[in-house]
Amino acid sequence: MDGTKLQGKVYYGYAQSAKRIGLPFRQYRPASATNPISSGTLVGTILASFNAQDMKYSKPNSYGKAVWYCLADGRVMAVGDYFVGAPGTFFIASMQPLLPIQAIECNRTVTVFRPQQQAGVGAVGYGGNTAQNQTAIVTGFPASVLINAKADNSSVKLPGDTRQAWWSLLLPPIPGNVIIQDADVVTDEIGNRYVVSAAELTDMGWRITMAESET
Repeated sequence: MDGTKLQGKVYYGYAQSAKRIGLPFRQYRPASATNPISSGTLVGTILASFNAQDMKYSKPNSYGKAVWYCLADGRVMAVGDYFVGAPGTFFIASMQPLLPIQAIECNRTVTVFRPQQQAGVGAVGYGGNTAQNQTAIVTGFPASVLINAKADNSSVKLPGDTRQAWWSLLLPPIPGNVIIQDADVVTDEIGNRYVVSAAELTDMGWRITMAESET
């Protein structure tokens, strides 16, 4: 037996387990950088079970933990696929050989904007980022947005100001090789606004640190 055959047996075993303990999820494959659920490819319905990185199912998940292990038929899955079902929305972050499939639980839906630099010489008016001079580069992607332990003093520094919160954002690789950069702006479906401080594309997708912004 070689590695390829062994991997197939592992995924077959996951599929058999999912038949017994899994729940139905709609499986979507993003086709562009826009709305992977409504505009992506509906692969079909798949049985899947998610556990808190514990194949014995002996513990629940805890605060601040976005990564889950996924039991499902890996033979019909790909990194970046979204699973949408009653337990929630997840994206597949990694399918490393002979290791558990890792998935990220999504609690927000985000859009990423690229601020545009003002061109011109002399008095060109306000040069900050506004809705009129930013371009959406990623639209409507379910993601994990969780509080980071880091916090800074407010840039305004008024006596009653609270500390500025920092957040961690996890996204799958974006179709079209979209690159998220420092200073990009992120918004979510409940009206929060963030500025990207650091963005790293890993083999599990995007890992981004961002600061909450008031403007």
